Amino acid sequence: MVKKSRRLTRVFSGMKSASYIAWVVIAAMSASTEAASAGSKDHHWLKDPASQCAFVLPASMTEGPAFWTGACIDGKASGIGMLRRRDGGRAGAAFLGKMKNGLPDIGVVDLGDGYRAGRFSNGDIGGEAELEPQVRIDAFRIAADAARQVSAKYAAEKNEASAQLYGTMAETLETQIE
Repeated sequence: MVKKSRRLTRVFSGMKSASYIAWVVIAAMSASTEAASAGSKDHHWLKDPASQCAFVLPASMTEGPAFWTGACIDGKASGIGMLRRRDGGRAGAAFLGKMKNGLPDIGVVDLGDGYRAGRFSNGDIGGEAELEPQVRIDAFRIAADAARQVSAKYAAEKNEASAQLYGTMAETLETQIE
């Protein structure tokens, strides 16, 4: 009986160690999740006035009323689409690309007089000093795909002028790859 009691003591002792390790792992995971979400709190969040979908504008687009055309998952812009800033009654700068949880991931900012292409870092798109060629190619391909999707959305709404505008934009973005 003493032998059996010692084995049980070792088993329960091992379980205490395992549960301690589990708590340490859970605490570490929780801290890293909090740190990641704290980073997203540092951004200035906006909402599309119609869909109430939340997003962060790349800094090069400057602040102002902006609209999201694309999927909205859990209240945040997600997937391939377009952020478009409005300057009074006319269209301003646009981000065409991929969003993740409301944050730009990769794509192109069309400033009207040029492009910024790349990944989102330090609050903007394409802020890297030396952009890797593959990242640039990927950014323009995703942006062209986003422009085609926006064009298709406007075509489905029978807005031929906008459908044509974004169809032409997709072709222009494709030429930047070559």
